[in-house]
Amino acid sequence: MGQEALAQVLRGLPEFSHPNLLIGSATSDDAAVFRIDADRALIQTLDFFTPIVDDPFLFGKIAAANALSDVYAMGGRPLTAMNIIAFPEEKLPLDAVNLILRGGAEAIVESGGHLVGGHTIDNPEPIYGLSVTGIVNLDHYFSNADASPGDVLVLTKPLGTGIVTTAIKRGIAPDALAERTVESMARLNSIGSALAERGLLIAVTDITGFGLLGHLASLCRASKTGASISAGALPMLGEEVLSLIEEDCIPGGSRGNLCAADRFTDWHPDVDPRLRMLAADAQTSGGLLLCVPPASLDAALAMLDEHDTLSAARIGTVTEARPGAPLIRVEP
Repeated sequence: MGQEALAQVLRGLPEFSHPNLLIGSATSDDAAVFRIDADRALIQTLDFFTPIVDDPFLFGKIAAANALSDVYAMGGRPLTAMNIIAFPEEKLPLDAVNLILRGGAEAIVESGGHLVGGHTIDNPEPIYGLSVTGIVNLDHYFSNADASPGDVLVLTKPLGTGIVTTAIKRGIAPDALAERTVESMARLNSIGSALAERGLLIAVTDITGFGLLGHLASLCRASKTGASISAGALPMLGEEVLSLIEEDCIPGGSRGNLCAADRFTDWHPDVDPRLRMLAADAQTSGGLLLCVPPASLDAALAMLDEHDTLSAARIGTVTEARPGAPLIRVEP
């Protein structure tokens, strides 16, 4: 669901507050944070979606990595996870369902979390994901409302998963590009908790369905800042992504994201139209967008290199808010 439609769905709902509710729904953050004692807080999130690849094991692993990412985006580590699965029992072989769950379980084990159960229903279309509880030290959790002008924006995974998975469904994705994309989506964003525990970050969000621009805009609104990014600095899964955009291999969600982004983005006229679409592409299990204070940048980049991220890249900076001006400026 797009951001504007989601806002309509959520309008009028009561706001909940509690002294221990450190992050709720007010700032459209990646997960909720609830203090449980003087030192620690729980992180709660859930995410699920329909298959984006044909291989059931890989679908399960990607969906689980996507859900676990929200915990990492808050600076925490996964504690427990519960399966959310719906499928057409008369049409989908039970062995395939088992493989989906095995893929999810592999990601949970890799995260250090514990699978503790779940819930299944009969449904016309397969759906899989997780409800995840994480834990975080109160000195280390993030809010997307804490970005400050001058912070350097670093993206930890390449963009283009929406475009490539659409190409995979159409049978036109080059094999190497498809393999690289699946590898990226299945990779955990555990670097978020590692950086948090070193105190190297100010704010973080993960890049998923609303695309880079949509999630960056949410961060800017919550933090009351602006942002400036360079389209030429955006990491992508491969140059073939631009060719797929030229072939109009673009998911509907990405088109909707770009329409929405045009309302809060100031585009330099020389920005390549293909890179505009890349910046709005709806991601599945995308990277973390890190807000790094300049004094911490070298240490953070060194940790990213050690963590072997696929292509972490500096893409811009957080800026002062400009009254009456678009939230985000995109340079060539």
